[in-house]
Amino acid sequence: MQIDKTKISSFAREFNFESIRPYYNHEAREAMFRLIEDPLFFKLVNYLWPKMEMQEVREKADKVFSNLDFQLQFMHAAIRTIVSETSTGLTSSGFEHIDKNESYLFVANHRDILLDSAILQILLVENNFSTSEITFGNNLMDNGFITEFGKLNRMFAVLREGTSKELYESSRKLSAYIRHTVVDKRTSVWIAQRNGRTKDGFDCTQTGLLKMLNISGTGSFEKNYEQLKIVPLTISYEYEPCDALKAEELYLSSLHSKYQKSQGEDLNSIITGIKQQKGRIHLTVGKPILNELSLFESCNNDNEKIKRLSGFIDKKIYNDYRLWPVNYIAADLVDKSYKYNDKYTDQEKEDFIKYVSQSLINIAGDKESLTQQFLKIYSNPVSAKALL
Repeated sequence: MQIDKTKISSFAREFNFESIRPYYNHEAREAMFRLIEDPLFFKLVNYLWPKMEMQEVREKADKVFSNLDFQLQFMHAAIRTIVSETSTGLTSSGFEHIDKNESYLFVANHRDILLDSAILQILLVENNFSTSEITFGNNLMDNGFITEFGKLNRMFAVLREGTSKELYESSRKLSAYIRHTVVDKRTSVWIAQRNGRTKDGFDCTQTGLLKMLNISGTGSFEKNYEQLKIVPLTISYEYEPCDALKAEELYLSSLHSKYQKSQGEDLNSIITGIKQQKGRIHLTVGKPILNELSLFESCNNDNEKIKRLSGFIDKKIYNDYRLWPVNYIAADLVDKSYKYNDKYTDQEKEDFIKYVSQSLINIAGDKESLTQQFLKIYSNPVSAKALL
């Protein structure tokens, strides 16, 4: 089904979103039955829904008539199982800041490829909100099972590679699609504040992301962002997903000018992020950035406004980031101090030091350098919060 151009805003009319959009609801049923005929789906069932018999899988599939049905019948239980088995508890705050009858652009810090957005979805449902659409790098999608699975889970593609011209045209289309989704479809969107996960513990919003969002605007800077209703979203894991892999990447990057991903590395990160124990998890929904946009009117140009807005979002995310004892322990270990020793016990410190050592045991390289990179992943959020 093509989009009816007469029913959408002017900023979206020139684009064909077929190559990036999720499935429409009327396509979900056929996609669901294509999935359950794929051998990869049954492997996934064995991992994500180990207690589900195949008869139950087919019965649930028969109840899928929309993307939301797929999320409720399959994904919600899967993510809840992951959270239950790999964390010591998931909490949240801030849902009172948003309205069930409105749509928003959730600009989120990004620590795990899959779970950051997936955890938001289960919490939206459990707080009586509709789920959002989700950005997903096209480097993580193929033309088969993963794409089918993603599009059925309300994911839309973001082009990660190409020529400068291709990336610019992709940015224009992506910007228009996000605005079209929030404004015309009245559906919320989750997007990471930067390309790729935060590796070093500093959650920084890329100005390029905000510039991309502004491309599709037809009004003033303030009106363009007011239309999107940006909500800063902060997820805080006690134990960072893929912390050892991130420390290894930071270490190798310090030795070479550019880190080169190996084949299958993203998939390995997804699996590691799912399986790894994460301790406590907290997600905070910030207040929509609306009235605050007037604070940027005195800036000389849009580039300066975007820089200020980027810093404003960062400040909100740093403020909402929940620090755990391990963060304070890492900060004291990095600084060789006892500044935060009232934030943790001797036993917690001893346990964390053992955790660091065990996490790096199979990582090749200079252990002292790797240890420092690992510790900074945990200590940098303390440094960022201290600057507020």
